[in-house]
Amino acid sequence: MTDRIQPQIKAFFDPATWTVSYVVYDHDGGHCAIVDSVLDYDSKSGRTSTKSADALMAFVKEKTLAVQWILETHAHADHLSAAHYLRKQLGGQIAIGAAITDVQNVFKGIFNLEPEFHPDGSQFDHLFQPEEKFAIGDLTAQALSVPGHTPACMAYQMEDAVFVGDTLFMPDVGTARCDFPGGNAHDLYKSVRKLMELPGDTRLYMCHDYPPDGREPVWESTVAEQRASNIHIRDGVTEEAFVSMRSKRDAGLAMPNLILPSVQINIRAGDMPPPEANGHAYLKIPLNVL
Repeated sequence: MTDRIQPQIKAFFDPATWTVSYVVYDHDGGHCAIVDSVLDYDSKSGRTSTKSADALMAFVKEKTLAVQWILETHAHADHLSAAHYLRKQLGGQIAIGAAITDVQNVFKGIFNLEPEFHPDGSQFDHLFQPEEKFAIGDLTAQALSVPGHTPACMAYQMEDAVFVGDTLFMPDVGTARCDFPGGNAHDLYKSVRKLMELPGDTRLYMCHDYPPDGREPVWESTVAEQRASNIHIRDGVTEEAFVSMRSKRDAGLAMPNLILPSVQINIRAGDMPPPEANGHAYLKIPLNVL
């Protein structure tokens, strides 16, 4: 038996993007990490708002928690991050995997970003190295490198809980796509098998749920459940079979609705592009590139 405390976890589901954000903390009045926050974005008007982030903030204040970390599992392509806003309001360090520089280099070219944008990860407060250990108050934590969906994907293990980002979905949904720049289905297979080597009762927390018809959104499973019934990568599925399935499936998928605005914001740690001469910030839409 271990005498380590287990993390307290509060989930926040955003129905507009099917995203789940988390506040993970050691105890009331203690310390916390915020995982994969959402900045609300209206694609029709180009307006942002902070309703989702404010709900996280209200919970942090209700529990009188000190924010140590604002964690990103990767540079999301389906929602904008509220990390920059939350750091301004609550403090803490914005962190992501060190391979974010690979993603930044690719998308700086795709979006022809301003010369002042440096693809060196400096927009974030901390870049986690693979398997780096850290603390959240009294909780022990580790950044697990899980490339495949993107080269920079990290899962965050906090005692008996792992926040897997887009690497895995619920067993009846499967796994993440691998056709974004830098994605690789072979890498994803190895990353998922790495997670499935954890003890069977390890709790796995998804960043998204896209439920089949008739099921309400859920976002928690276990290693044992994933190994037994994940439709893409349960026990017995070979790497070759997985890569073949993933490649065929990805070829028929449309781009996420928010990939163009979200990546531009998320490689900046949730900050906006610098305003132009008229005082307004702008996002770019590259034509015939993706």
